[in-house]
Amino acid sequence: MTTLNDRAELIEVMSHYADIADLKEFDALPGRVYTDEVTLDFSSVTGTPPMTIALGQYVEGLRASFAPFKATHHAITGHVIEIDGDRARIHAHVRAEHWLPEEFTADGVGPWLVVGFYDNEAIRTPNGWRLTHVKLTAIHQENQPRLPDAVPTA
Repeated sequence: MTTLNDRAELIEVMSHYADIADLKEFDALPGRVYTDEVTLDFSSVTGTPPMTIALGQYVEGLRASFAPFKATHHAITGHVIEIDGDRARIHAHVRAEHWLPEEFTADGVGPWLVVGFYDNEAIRTPNGWRLTHVKLTAIHQENQPRLPDAVPTA
């Protein structure tokens, strides 16, 4: 593969990453995005320490954490990708909005907004590039709802 093809595939992996939550597609997409075990660091949002977790367990956590939202939208842009053989680092900007049903929000409160950066790592597998490490650094948040403890979010 060429570097341009690798970059295109890695950007597509990040697009599928966003689609997991935004389309609530928890069946086929996670296997196209992650390795069988993934290290996650959402400490800037959840306050929980980074963890390494089996993909199946993570997907069930994602399914539960995104269930309350009537809609989400993750815009991931400005990808800076460094490729070293079969490993890659992806730095990208994110603006993620999460809308709860009206009965769960106070009057005039908008969606939960998270703005920040992803610093992810990927490896080339026989089935294409897959994320092994995901780190979200939130630099701004508005209207963060109370989420269940120990449920990974993105």
